[in-house]
Amino acid sequence: MGTVPDKIWTWQMVQPTTFNKETKESTPGKLEKKQIPVPELQPGDVLVEVAGCGVCHTDLGYFYDGVPTVSKPPLTLGHEISGIVVAGDPAWLGKEVIIPAVMPCRKCILCKTGRGNRCLNQKMPGNSLGLYGGFSSHIPVPSIDLCEVKNRGDMPLSHLAVVADAATTPFQAAKRADIQPGDNVIVVGITGGVGQYMGQMAKALGAGTVIGIARNEEKLKRALRFGADFVINSTGKDAGAVSKEFRGLCKEKGLPGPGWKIFEVTGSKPGQEIALNLLSFTGKLIVVGFSLAKTEYAIGRLMAFDAEIIGTWGCLPEYYPAVLDMVLKGRINMEEFVETRPMSTIAETFAEAHKTPPMKRIVLTPDF
Repeated sequence: MGTVPDKIWTWQMVQPTTFNKETKESTPGKLEKKQIPVPELQPGDVLVEVAGCGVCHTDLGYFYDGVPTVSKPPLTLGHEISGIVVAGDPAWLGKEVIIPAVMPCRKCILCKTGRGNRCLNQKMPGNSLGLYGGFSSHIPVPSIDLCEVKNRGDMPLSHLAVVADAATTPFQAAKRADIQPGDNVIVVGITGGVGQYMGQMAKALGAGTVIGIARNEEKLKRALRFGADFVINSTGKDAGAVSKEFRGLCKEKGLPGPGWKIFEVTGSKPGQEIALNLLSFTGKLIVVGFSLAKTEYAIGRLMAFDAEIIGTWGCLPEYYPAVLDMVLKGRINMEEFVETRPMSTIAETFAEAHKTPPMKRIVLTPDF
């Protein structure tokens, strides 16, 4: 078991990157190593010693792209967290855990009707949990939604931080899409941090055919080993060209035209345009990636196609054990998709990941 500290070491976002529309000048964001008090834990709360925290596209959006956080800076980012309980609720002391990225209130109408993943009173580390986030030595959280890690074998606890978002968000998306055995699936952005698990998840849940679309050829080849049956490289192609290539692939492989379930995971306008162009008769488009971009679509086509566009957010904490089980049993591969770095590299890692999406999900491990 870990030890209870006097202070929490943390890498705070003192200020995000800002852009002045009038002067066109940009002020760089700032991350600083700080010490903050350990708060008085309320009944049902625990203090978790962080084993690892994943670097998510959402964190980069907060730091670089003007996406606002609920709790205003200074605060610590990071919502993909695994660790060990070192204080608080006695029932959890000493246990290895994954902290859900979205912790619902359990009281509102959304929670009571099964939509707690989008609870409007939810707490999210690195966003709406006060100043607390995962890029720290410790974090205080409610114990009610923790996912206990058991029998992990030789899987590092730090790696399992990725379950908290990158691996569970696709599971929630698959639930929203109602993936059934034999379904045909497209993942736009299959090479990204969430996309690489979306393809694996769809296949693990019984999808008959999974087609991955992205621009990184090396990652696309990897996707063929983990979930994808076919891939399309979209480099230099507009939505129409990708759609034409998709139709040609369907004809060549004897695949149907209607009924595809499309997951848009890039959170980019080009990705959204591709996904919307692929949406056809009786299809479903599930929007997984977030973007501030505005994308035009003739909404009347939904009526003509008898099709659907669905949004999805986070993942219900009660689904975490099922996803963790899939990871530990090898149905979802994590080893090929995760790398760890010292948390002291956070500034360089953010800059690198913002410039070029990394080959693997980066998990930062505390080295204060």
